[in-house]
This record gives sequence, structure tokens and C-alpha cells, in this order.
Amino acid sequence: MKSKILLVDDQPENLVALEAALSPLDQTLVRAASGEEALNALHEGEFALVLLATQMSGMDGKETTAHIKRRAQTRDTPIILVSRFGMNPHDTFRGYAAGAVDYVVWPHDPWVLCAKVTVFVDLHQKNLQLREQAALLRTGVSTLGTGVSPPLLAHLASLLLDIEEQTRDLTELLQAQPSSVTVRAMVARVAHTIQGLRHLLQGALELRE
Repeated sequence: MKSKILLVDDQPENLVALEAALSPLDQTLVRAASGEEALNALHEGEFALVLLATQMSGMDGKETTAHIKRRAQTRDTPIILVSRFGMNPHDTFRGYAAGAVDYVVWPHDPWVLCAKVTVFVDLHQKNLQLREQAALLRTGVSTLGTGVSPPLLAHLASLLLDIEEQTRDLTELLQAQPSSVTVRAMVARVAHTIQGLRHLLQGALELRE
């Protein structure tokens, strides 16, 4: 399963450098050369993450972030700001206030960048898996009276255990990143969703008894 990552910068050479740095992750990388292009691209599908240059002609990174966060379709999409000239405390505050979850300074350390991006890709893929399982589980619960096969619920239980284990691994990883408060909140929401699915699955199993 691949996730889409949106790369936004008005300097083509920076987009090439970002693609080279992120290529080991083997995800789908989409380019946008302006804030306007980024907003249009976000209409065309779900993205795990946006890497957004802070300094751009026209709509800059913080303004683009604000537009992304105002849209219902994209308000939960994580945004990492990329600065070519560093970020002073005021700029950092403005970025977080607009809705960014993190920032990196150009030129970036490819290993650090990949580590940050991997966290969000993992979270996105866990969310996709949870949605699929929720749909399957609701289908199973709604058809219990028509003879749904027990292996369906057993399969869901197995998948749920797997995601619970992977989410615990993510939580341990985030303990080494105490500044990622927003990321911790995202993991907490995933854990809450898992708990809800666990209760729903238990209810379905009790109905079969």
C-alpha cells in the first residue's frame, strides 16, 4: 500500500531534491509549484502529508496552510513546513498557529526528513486499514441475522490485533519526539478508533452466541 505525499515549492530544484531524499520510502510523490497548485492537487485524492515551502512567490507556505486547514476535506491532512532560510520563533509560531504539525530547515538532513515523513505515512496507512476494517465489521454486524460466516469476524479480530500492535510501536517511536504534540494527538485518535472497533467487534461476537 502506497500513500500520496504532496511536495510544494516554486523552485524546481528543491522539488527534485525532496524527491531524491524521499525516494527510499517508495511512496507516491506529487509535485505542486505553487500554493494554488497545491490546493488543486488536494482536490484529486487523499494525501498522507504535505511538505510545503514557507517562502514562495504569490501565496506563501503559511497562507497555503491556512487555506488547507479551512477546507473540511483537507483540514486533517498533516503539513510540514520547509524553510530555506531557517525559522525564527515568530515564524515558527505563525506556522503552528496556521495548522502545521512540524517544520524542517533547508538544506535538510535526508535521514531526519525521512524519519518525520515515515511517522505520518504510517499513521495514514493505519487509518486506511481501520476504515476498511470498520466497513467490513459494520457489514458483518448488519448481516448477522442472514448467516454471515464466523471467519469474517475472526479475520477482523486478527487484523485489529495487528493494528493495535503497530500503533503501540508508533507510540513508542513518538516518545523520542517529545515536541510532536500534534502527532501524539493523531496517534491518540487512532487508538480511540481502535477501541471503538474493539467494542463493536465484541458486540458482534456476543450476538452470535
